[in-house]
Amino acid sequence: MSARDGRHEIRVGGRQVAVTRPGKEMFPEDGITKEDLVAYYRAVARPMLAHVRDRPVTMERYPDGYHGPSFFHKDVPDHFPDWVRRVDVAKAGGTLEMAVCDDAATLAYLANQACLTPHVWLSRAGRPDHPDRLVFDLDPPGDDFGLVRWAATEVRGLLTDAGLRPAVMTTGSRGAHVLAPLDAKAGFDEARAFAHAAADLLAARHPDRLTTEVRKDRRGGRLYLDVQRNAYAQTAVAPYAVRARPHAPVATPLTWEEFTGGDIGPRHFTLRTLPERLARSGDPWQGLRREARSLTAARRRLDRIAARA
Repeated sequence: MSARDGRHEIRVGGRQVAVTRPGKEMFPEDGITKEDLVAYYRAVARPMLAHVRDRPVTMERYPDGYHGPSFFHKDVPDHFPDWVRRVDVAKAGGTLEMAVCDDAATLAYLANQACLTPHVWLSRAGRPDHPDRLVFDLDPPGDDFGLVRWAATEVRGLLTDAGLRPAVMTTGSRGAHVLAPLDAKAGFDEARAFAHAAADLLAARHPDRLTTEVRKDRRGGRLYLDVQRNAYAQTAVAPYAVRARPHAPVATPLTWEEFTGGDIGPRHFTLRTLPERLARSGDPWQGLRREARSLTAARRRLDRIAARA
């Protein structure tokens, strides 16, 4: 049996995790193998888990590497080990059993299942109807990441004026996410209404550069303020997740100073370089949960801001 088709086990956090076909190339142009993918998620587990723990996970899987076919996997397959935490979540007509990524062993196990990118809920398993994150997804209409920087700064300013404490990360794809931690007392209906109201206000302030128009053919080259993720069972790419793009870019939390400085693009950090960044600078989102604020109070402030517009 070749190294490509072999199997070995690694010990992660007290668990034995099998790595099957470790030499299989997931990113052929860079020689990044499945073993490299597992090692990456093992290396970034500590900071990553602070942001994904206790959240249902949707797995974006690429069995033949990132060039090959992919699929989104929500339910937990029967062959998953019993130490992978499960949670039952409500869906139309019943329930769905989903994985919850609470430890480094689970991160490594999912990587071995060719899950390049974990996507997580904006709410926690114990209170799935109450989001503790608000997300604005900002992708440029073309390749102008400068427009994303400007738009994210505008979103930040409005959310800050409303009393929230927004953070930012590049998505590893084309754009950025602006995320505001919430105290999880309000439900998704309130979160969605707030996000739409904020997006509408920003688009009214800058109608030449921003839009809330869902249809691409009606955006006219403006950046779309995407707030659709703020709903029950919707997901956002997990911080530090690898993306299915050339060179294995990574969704990377940044300080606002880094983000606005102009030197970092949406795919700046990769599977190869991100662990060194963490070792050098740490996690910019460390302690983010302590920044959680009331959405109800933020909505009152937002309404006052809109009334003055």
